[in-house]
Amino acid sequence: MVLNSAARGELAAFLLSRRRQLAPEAVGLEITGQRRTPGLRREEVSLLSGVSLTWYTWLEQGRDISPSRQVMNALARTLLLSPAEHAYVLRLTHHGHEAPLASAPVPFPAHVQRLLDALGDSPAFATTPHWSIVGWNRAYSAFYPHVGTTPEAERNLLWLVFTDPYVRELLVDWPTDSRRFLTQFRAEAGSRIHEPAFAGLVERLSQVSEHFRLGWASHDIEQFASSQRRFEHPRAGTLLLEHHRLDVSDHPDLHVVVYTAAENSDTAARLAELMGGRLPPGC
Repeated sequence: MVLNSAARGELAAFLLSRRRQLAPEAVGLEITGQRRTPGLRREEVSLLSGVSLTWYTWLEQGRDISPSRQVMNALARTLLLSPAEHAYVLRLTHHGHEAPLASAPVPFPAHVQRLLDALGDSPAFATTPHWSIVGWNRAYSAFYPHVGTTPEAERNLLWLVFTDPYVRELLVDWPTDSRRFLTQFRAEAGSRIHEPAFAGLVERLSQVSEHFRLGWASHDIEQFASSQRRFEHPRAGTLLLEHHRLDVSDHPDLHVVVYTAAENSDTAARLAELMGGRLPPGC
């Protein structure tokens, strides 16, 4: 399949960033003499991967070529890409799966809303591929009260992480947590990153947040994994929540994000009190 110019450009920038970040010692090369630039040389990547120097150079230049899966696998091994990074370059070159984007806005599915509501005291919401929040339950409204009053155009998880002071206070280690959101978003965007919904969001965030702009320039990516997260809620106090994400099989353009109370913590009781309105302000 022929790669479009956006995918070629993203692949070129990503390969270049990974090559420059990889120390020769990490791949068993002995350094002799002074090296003018950091990382590996193109010739070294070609030698180690078995991909011709011309072909690899063309990839880094964003030329109109379509690399095979075997070529991308070889480069992933040579550049010591993580599983998430390997999956990312496969998606960029159309060798990985991406759920199709909806061709037009559709009403939020009633059965997905019922699923969110059935989760009770566990805050949960649903997002589109570009992370717009399109549905949520009452527990999430209690956890993040701004969700219902934020204009629809700004009701985007990545945008809120970098622009809403309330979210910044919720995240215990905002510099690290926000960077993780950024790298996961980039990994999921893949070759769509230059489509209007994605590109517009990235452009706006680059204009308002230097932290985002610097993080985006790194080309770092990270695959989502369920894990325990700590939040400092202005009313409920410290909340230890397990962060999960589910795909909706009959609506592949939707993801359901769920926060459940961590075991051996008082978070479940705090969430129940928050939902019941029994926590005084500042508690």
